[in-house]
Amino acid sequence: MTTDVLIVERDQGVATLTLNRPEQMNALSVELRQALLDELTAIRTDPEIKVVILTGRGRAFCAGLDLKEMGSVERENAPAIPDPASLLRQLPQPVIGAINGFAVTGGFEISLSCDLLIGTPATRFADTHARVGLLAGWGLGARLARVVGINRAKELSLTGNYLDADQALAWGLLNRIVEPEELVPTCQALAADMLSCIPEVMLAYKRQIDQCYDLSLGDAMVFEREISRKHVTPPAETVADRRGRIQARGRDQAR
Repeated sequence: MTTDVLIVERDQGVATLTLNRPEQMNALSVELRQALLDELTAIRTDPEIKVVILTGRGRAFCAGLDLKEMGSVERENAPAIPDPASLLRQLPQPVIGAINGFAVTGGFEISLSCDLLIGTPATRFADTHARVGLLAGWGLGARLARVVGINRAKELSLTGNYLDADQALAWGLLNRIVEPEELVPTCQALAADMLSCIPEVMLAYKRQIDQCYDLSLGDAMVFEREISRKHVTPPAETVADRRGRIQARGRDQAR
């Protein structure tokens, strides 16, 4: 599905979603949130899609909610739409965030709901909830401290200051920084690496990591052992075949 506000491309097990309101810094209008709801709902139960890439068009990844629309009379009759951040967290597939520019407030919350983040030198994060008189409701208050540490999270959220790409990388928010023209290709290469794994195991592993992260260390260790014990090992020939392909790919990359 492609709409005016959301571009969707499906190719060999990967769905790439591009927020397409560049003049509005990809602010989340009702129309865009509805398009995301429709598409993420479809992806969630699509057995062909194993990895999702999320990015934005223009100089922003996402500037958060469309504040102009929020102040309009028409918004009073707008339908209730689940927030995109929670929709992303409900996906069984890994989500790679290609953070092409500004990720502000709601856009920051969406970023934190991706499984890994690739940025460019133009990437900027900011939590402006306190500046505009709002409190986080899509997970930023709960998740940011778990990623960068509580003191750093407080620095960002209690000032509204911007975090540049280099600092985001140093703080562990970004996985890596690449040049703008390499952003989507890098994400596609990571998606291809994920697709080279046994699909059922890769998806189960994502689920295991997420569930363990929400537990104390001791409980997580018990949970991991239990899940591992229940897991059915793939046939030996499947493992051997895949190991051979992985080794061959490693030799190719080393050349």
